[in-house]
Amino acid sequence: MSKPAFAQLPTPPYYAVIFSSLRTEGDQGYEQMAERMVELASAQPGFLGAESVRGADGFGITVSYWDSEAAIRAWREHAEHRIAQESGRTLWYEHYELRVARVERAWGKPA
Repeated sequence: MSKPAFAQLPTPPYYAVIFSSLRTEGDQGYEQMAERMVELASAQPGFLGAESVRGADGFGITVSYWDSEAAIRAWREHAEHRIAQESGRTLWYEHYELRVARVERAWGKPA
């Protein structure tokens, strides 16, 4: 069993974009686009990291971390990301919710 990949984050404050989704049936190019979005987001100014899980029932949660609301807005408006967003609405997601939160405190148990 492999360990989940925890994002390596700075000391707060920073921002979390929480994307909860329920997938539709079939891939329809989803996996390829998901990999591309991780690659693209990782190169964006202000990106701090991400954590993502998806259950067998199609429900998933991805949390991306950003250093500012301006960085989140720039990512939201990125041309290639806009194409992925539209495909998500029309092909890949039965339902989704997006939330943005400011992280004020963070702690955990070191591995």
